[in-house]
Amino acid sequence: MITVIGSLNMDLAVKMDVFPKQGETVLGEQFQTIPGGKGANQAVAAARLGSQVNMIGCVGTDSFGDTLRNVLQQEHIHTDTITTASVPTGIANILLYNDDNRIIVVPGANYELSPIHIEAAKKVIQQSQMVIMQLEIPKETTEYALKLCKEANVPVLFNPAPAANFDMRWMEEITYMTPNESECLLLFGDDFDEVLKRYPNKLIITLGSDGARFFDGEYPIHIPGYMTKVVDTTGAGDTFNGALAHALVEGQSLDEAVYFANIAASLSIEKFGAQGGMPTLGAVYARMSGCEE
Repeated sequence: MITVIGSLNMDLAVKMDVFPKQGETVLGEQFQTIPGGKGANQAVAAARLGSQVNMIGCVGTDSFGDTLRNVLQQEHIHTDTITTASVPTGIANILLYNDDNRIIVVPGANYELSPIHIEAAKKVIQQSQMVIMQLEIPKETTEYALKLCKEANVPVLFNPAPAANFDMRWMEEITYMTPNESECLLLFGDDFDEVLKRYPNKLIITLGSDGARFFDGEYPIHIPGYMTKVVDTTGAGDTFNGALAHALVEGQSLDEAVYFANIAASLSIEKFGAQGGMPTLGAVYARMSGCEE
């Protein structure tokens, strides 16, 4: 079982042909409310590939909270450890323009997830084969969860986003870490070759369409990406992380798992919405074998 500890947001997505300048009003092309949050997205990505997934997080008492819980249940994700707070459910305002995105997150109930809630889910964490975490919940909650995972000898896949909330002291407690290029630059500086050597088989830098890099202890490894038609990049990173966790739990080697995750991410950007494009296991294997319809 994979346990995800993290955020649940309702994404308010606007697709536009013209990006507004300061003080300017433009017409949008499309608006949708889409279930999201990095935690929930990564949970859906892993579950859709066939993993048994448990979600630990917090939503509000509003309709967004009910919807997010229901969506996860429809994906066969265990939601017993999702708690409810008196503040509104978190939201993300996503602006989609020119095959890219800009995102504003209002944490809401996500910042009500406390160490008390993590302690209450201790048995679930201890029984997990892997825990996935990000940085859209309070730092003290993240720190407490890492401590529990270390005590229980449960591997942690850590996606340091937003990177500004990361504490370098946590590196010792993390099994795999997956920053993108900008996150890696912020956390470690611009000498990627050196930092990869410092954290062999732990630090995996995602490079968008160029794939991902890590150092295997002897050699630098570059796993190429898969070129495809971009519709919406919003959930690509979350798909990568959920797929990487799934593949590692299934026993794949790190290079095999990164390749698998790259393929899953390439499929995710072909459809609109973070969770909407997340692929099934069959779709990933079909692309890997060249047998897509």
